[in-house]
Amino acid sequence: QVQLVESGGGLVQAGGSLRLSCAVSGRTSSTYLVGWFRQAPGKERDIVAAIRWSSDYTYYADSVKGRFTISRDNAKNTVYLQMSSLKPEDTAVYYCAARASGSTWTNGGYWGQGTQVTVSS
Repeated sequence: QVQLVESGGGLVQAGGSLRLSCAVSGRTSSTYLVGWFRQAPGKERDIVAAIRWSSDYTYYADSVKGRFTISRDNAKNTVYLQMSSLKPEDTAVYYCAARASGSTWTNGGYWGQGTQVTVSS
């Protein structure tokens, strides 16, 4: 089992910045990828960024490239999502998820409870 706890959401004006944190605990040795997803009201949950637990590989959705940065601190078992130049369309509940190499996000993945990010215009 892997437990994930997100923090750092809040209300910010357009153009501002926020940093989300995802504390990972439990069987972190089996963790292969950690990702940030978001879900806006009435929309599907989409991946925003992902990072491998033990390498420098990262992935970004086109909508956030150049604005968001995913990073990790293995000593703290924490993954961060630095969000800059925020837009109102970034408003959503942001979720942290982790999965092993033989699992998918929806089959065998672990999810946090989510944190709300609201960007005002």
